Amino acid sequence: MTDRRASTPPLTQAGLNLIGQALSIYDADLRLAVSNRMYQAMFDLPPRLTRPGVTFAETIRFLVERGEYGPPDDPDRMVAERVEQAMAFEPHYLERTRPGGQVIAVEGSPLPQGGWVTVYTDITATRAQERLLRARSEVLSEQLLTRHEELAQTNRKLAATNAALEEARREATEMAARIRLTTEMLPAHIARLGPDRRYTFSNRRLGAVMPDAPSDIVGLTMEQALDPRTYAQIAPHLDRALGGEPSVFEITHHPSSRRIRVSFTPDTKGDGGLYALSVDITEEAQARAAVAQAAGRQVAAQLTSGMAHDFANLLTVIMGLKEKLGQMDLPAAAVDAVQAIGIAAARGGMLIDQIAGLSGPRDLRPRATDLRAFLAEVTMLGGASLPEGTTLDWQVHGLEAPVLLDPEALRDAMLNLVINARDAIGSGPGTITITARALRDTWVEIDFDDSGPGFSAEALDKALEPFFTEKGGDGTGLGLSMVYDVVKLAGGRTRLGRAPGGGARVSLRLPLRQPPPGPPPTTILLVEDAVHIREAVRDTLVAAGHSVLEAATVAEARDLLAIDGIGLLLSDIMLKSDETGLDLARQAQARAMPVALMTSLPPDAPLHREAAALWPVIRKPFSVEKLAAALA
Repeated sequence: MTDRRASTPPLTQAGLNLIGQALSIYDADLRLAVSNRMYQAMFDLPPRLTRPGVTFAETIRFLVERGEYGPPDDPDRMVAERVEQAMAFEPHYLERTRPGGQVIAVEGSPLPQGGWVTVYTDITATRAQERLLRARSEVLSEQLLTRHEELAQTNRKLAATNAALEEARREATEMAARIRLTTEMLPAHIARLGPDRRYTFSNRRLGAVMPDAPSDIVGLTMEQALDPRTYAQIAPHLDRALGGEPSVFEITHHPSSRRIRVSFTPDTKGDGGLYALSVDITEEAQARAAVAQAAGRQVAAQLTSGMAHDFANLLTVIMGLKEKLGQMDLPAAAVDAVQAIGIAAARGGMLIDQIAGLSGPRDLRPRATDLRAFLAEVTMLGGASLPEGTTLDWQVHGLEAPVLLDPEALRDAMLNLVINARDAIGSGPGTITITARALRDTWVEIDFDDSGPGFSAEALDKALEPFFTEKGGDGTGLGLSMVYDVVKLAGGRTRLGRAPGGGARVSLRLPLRQPPPGPPPTTILLVEDAVHIREAVRDTLVAAGHSVLEAATVAEARDLLAIDGIGLLLSDIMLKSDETGLDLARQAQARAMPVALMTSLPPDAPLHREAAALWPVIRKPFSVEKLAAALA
């Protein structure tokens, strides 16, 4: 049996012992929780029956067998009856004369958590005085005394019941306050609407889920609380839910471009209203889009890889025959035809490379990127391909801090857009403008505008599809689809439209994510067998504030692992020994040391796959930002 006395503070127990009445508290399992010294003294109980944890049945059996309730003709029945009465947990008041003539008043009140508290009062003297008063009084009638006693007993019962109700009310009030506090801390909006579409409850989180929406919406209709475009998306589902049909759907909150999942549950047992739950699932939607795009690319790769392989073999044969024909003494017209065959075959090879890049696996490597420095670099690279008179400008609104994206993939996409804009503008003077801005705290939006003729109606509908082109034989139709693919893999969206000046606009919307903090300065054990690579990586780490220990082999590194204070093992996977970086990583992991691996192996190499399943793997060459992103 567990001793529960430790749950009653000594000061509280001392106070209870000073009370002139006996007191006991039993829990919902009918085990003694608290009692005072008068409780033991009044009933002359042995110490074992006053220890917390003793059962009510044990105490009752002791009293029954001692004759507390009269001759114990059937002790088991007498104990069972009193235990059954106790399990009812009802307020009660009674007076009982003990075998020795002592009269006690017993007043019990149930507790909200189960169990009850009972107070025993010695009223022997009081009752003796009442008997004396009744015997000597010639004024008070027996009926008046009886009624007085009945009223006093009823008042005591009523007081016990009121005390129980007050405790229950206090518990309910505290519970309601806890529920409201809990709902207001949830990252979701919870609300109830009546049949008149007015909010009757809200956890005040609507503004957190849908920025610019009010938080105090109780009493407002949903149409008053939401912006018109958002409400227009919700209204049909709201109509059906008020008709008794539950629904779960997703909408775009246009003012913030966040993706919101809304659930309506009709209140079938109430007044015909409904319960509403709204959750921001923007990051989930971005991840779903990226996964779906990756899955689509995998299917496309499986479908095209075989054909591309066979087509490449055919082009190899054609190029070989072209070389043989070029060595023959052919007429001038035939020489031109042979050259044209070579040009066409070479173009076919380029097309295969583009198809492989479109459908094959692309490993996005996001890292902290300064958009101003990034766009300056894109302008420098793209401007070199523009004719005289065509300018390429850029501007960034906000976005002072670096953002997390893959600059290499995005640079390729934006250079594709520069080439498309150059071809659309032609030889005449023109302008290309790149504008980047933050859209709330959700998206990075990059608008690419040119002063060309703009997209045709057909291009607005189909330009993002592979192989669609309006350049005739000069286009492959893979440029914009590559841009779409890069943005989609990142969880973003690509939109085509018209620029304010009448030209074409391509809008890239990418998830706005802050880069993880770089690893704090620490001591890094660097293991690399190529001296020039080890020196370059060492200089990069030292410039970032780290201390570096160097090793060229697994044996050298193993001797250094025991040094205190090493915060990270950074090792190449392939080392010039029978052991690899994976063997060293396992030993470091056994010492609870963080591990990162670096490699030039392709992602499908067995060692690369095995390493990536257990530790962060960084492709060479890499920056400190890439290392920080991998460790995060």
